[in-house]
Amino acid sequence: MRIVVALGGNALLRRGEPMTADNQRANIRIATEQIARIHPGNQLVIAHGNGPQVGLLSLQAAAYTSVTPYPLDVLGAETEGMIGYIIEQELGNLLDFEVPFATLLTQVEVDPNDPAFQNPSKPIGPVYAKAEAEKLAAEKGWAIAPDGDKYRRVVASPRPKRIFEIRPIKWLLEKGSIVICAGGGGIPTLYTSPGKLEGVEAVIDKDLCSALLAEQLEADLLVIATDVNAAFIDFGKPTQKAIAQAHPDEMEKLGFAAGSMGPKVQAACEFARHTGKIAVIGSLADIEAIVQGTAGTRISTATPGITYS
Repeated sequence: MRIVVALGGNALLRRGEPMTADNQRANIRIATEQIARIHPGNQLVIAHGNGPQVGLLSLQAAAYTSVTPYPLDVLGAETEGMIGYIIEQELGNLLDFEVPFATLLTQVEVDPNDPAFQNPSKPIGPVYAKAEAEKLAAEKGWAIAPDGDKYRRVVASPRPKRIFEIRPIKWLLEKGSIVICAGGGGIPTLYTSPGKLEGVEAVIDKDLCSALLAEQLEADLLVIATDVNAAFIDFGKPTQKAIAQAHPDEMEKLGFAAGSMGPKVQAACEFARHTGKIAVIGSLADIEAIVQGTAGTRISTATPGITYS
């Protein structure tokens, strides 16, 4: 099977944990131990989030005032290199020496007229107490928004339209390589005039980009790995129930939170609708069972309705 695995930001850094290189490597090692289990007999493409990392780079850039801070598209490219390197190394240490890897910088086209540019919603960087977030917003001209009981910086998150490197990704898969790409939703770019592509100050949602990637690669399965073992209704309440299987139409009626499960459900529904294949939202720890069809929330147009586990 050709499988696209979208790693959540929590696979790289746990919430509230210091953003050290050692912490990120330790978390990536845990993630790759799971991914290694599904490599035999399958083609693997790994995408990942980059919210905490791109936020850290932007803070580090802001601390050095002799040059103007680097824009988010450049910082996104930096995180693709850094995270891809660590995934390659940690997964490579677990698989046979002969298994080839490639991390591709992935430029993704967005629409300059996307309404997201008028309504920043994508959280990046660390969490702050409300007072500190408001102070930083005033100083730096940031937009901020609540994230749980804390606040974070938010930036525009336009929809991905096209993945420019899709052909090289296919070529590498055909040669047996594991490909790490579309990190952080890819590097956001747009055409400012015909034939002139430029980067833009935004962060594309990595789940929506992973769905587009999986669709364009004609993947058999999209796995959206997160820190819970399924999508739930009434999450965190006594009435909570895990969704085992659902048709996209039923999932979309349930209304998941925009900042957390919402984009994952939207991405899974889009992939299932556009391809007729299966998308699964679940825990990285269950990845073998997800691939075997016995874990996670499976979203597919094959079966109507919704069932709970």
